[in-house]
Amino acid sequence: MDCCENGVIYSQGDAADSVFYIHKGKVKLTVLSRQGKEAVVAILGAGDFFGEGSLAGQPLRMGTAVAMSGCSLMRLEKTEVIRALHEQPSFSEVFVAHLLSRSIRIEEDLVDHLFNSSEKRLARVLLLLANFGKEGTPQTVIPKMSQETLAEIVGTTRSRVSFFMNRFRKLGFIEYNGGMKIHSSLLNVVLHD
Repeated sequence: MDCCENGVIYSQGDAADSVFYIHKGKVKLTVLSRQGKEAVVAILGAGDFFGEGSLAGQPLRMGTAVAMSGCSLMRLEKTEVIRALHEQPSFSEVFVAHLLSRSIRIEEDLVDHLFNSSEKRLARVLLLLANFGKEGTPQTVIPKMSQETLAEIVGTTRSRVSFFMNRFRKLGFIEYNGGMKIHSSLLNVVLHD
């Protein structure tokens, strides 16, 4: 299935009856609190699965999935995924590797949020969006993303994100003029104590 930018793939509270696989594009997962506050839980890209809570017995979606860019997705029915996990060892290996990787990333995000400044958290988010530290070549140009969205991911205000983005730009760590280009020198922010 194809989904256009800002297209809602599923909404919080929808029936959890499938898992999705991203062929291309970026997907944002968000959660809305009872008080109406939205939090960005993850930004996912090509090769990622999402909606796997349905396999663990979640009857309803815990959050909302929205395409951040034009996406090509595969929707996998819950029963088909369960069957494939039992009958296809190669699929099981890929899926378990994804789950372990996602679990590690969530743990790293939690530690980052608990112990690092918002400046370091923003630098880390930008580097992760550009795939620094992942297999393959980093994408120095990252998809268009609002400072409001970055603030939700980092757990700070949009004005703080704006302040740090201007600082990163003045130091030559990033460039933005329509699109955003991330330089590996941004690692200095994350690695500097």
